[in-house]
Amino acid sequence: MDEQSTSVDDSTTDAIDVNESGQLPVQAGESEHQWYVLKVQTNREKSIRDSLTRRIKREGLEKQFGEVIIPTEKVIDTKGGKKRVTERKLYPGYVMIEMALSDETWYLVRDTSGVGDFTGAAGKPIPMQEHEIKQMLGLEETKEAEPAKVKIEFVSGDVVKIKEGTFESFEGTIDVVDEASGKITVLIEIFGRSTPVELDYWQVETV
Repeated sequence: MDEQSTSVDDSTTDAIDVNESGQLPVQAGESEHQWYVLKVQTNREKSIRDSLTRRIKREGLEKQFGEVIIPTEKVIDTKGGKKRVTERKLYPGYVMIEMALSDETWYLVRDTSGVGDFTGAAGKPIPMQEHEIKQMLGLEETKEAEPAKVKIEFVSGDVVKIKEGTFESFEGTIDVVDEASGKITVLIEIFGRSTPVELDYWQVETV
């Protein structure tokens, strides 16, 4: 398999490579469910995941496959003063799949429109290691209690105008951005002195 192949046109699929003996680069007897990473067309992750799931059911291979997952993280976005939680893809262009690697399952995955290839080396899919699985799936114990990050477009050094609160209409420079709390610290001039003021990020606008 060619590691440089990262996308597939909807109307075609990549030719499936074989080794010198004419066989698939899959070792005989491999049947244990393991996690693998697939390169897929960016912005088509969900439709490709759904297509894989349908094909697995249609071929009656549910026992050979586990979950097909798009790793995401929760992000808090605020519009009009209202907060909403959305999901953001952690690794655009990649999908995780749990499967027992065999000729049959390998062909099904590679023959699905939008799938480029398995990540691996020397033409053979490489299963993920335990720490990689936990990282991509967010299974670490510390992450279970971790709050959703806040999507903040501002960065330190931006000049902004305060549009709500005690210091409405004041202009200042952003000093600190805290995505965990959704707070920003703005330096404004009060009585000729630069004074730090902590605000919710939606309380300011770009000048």
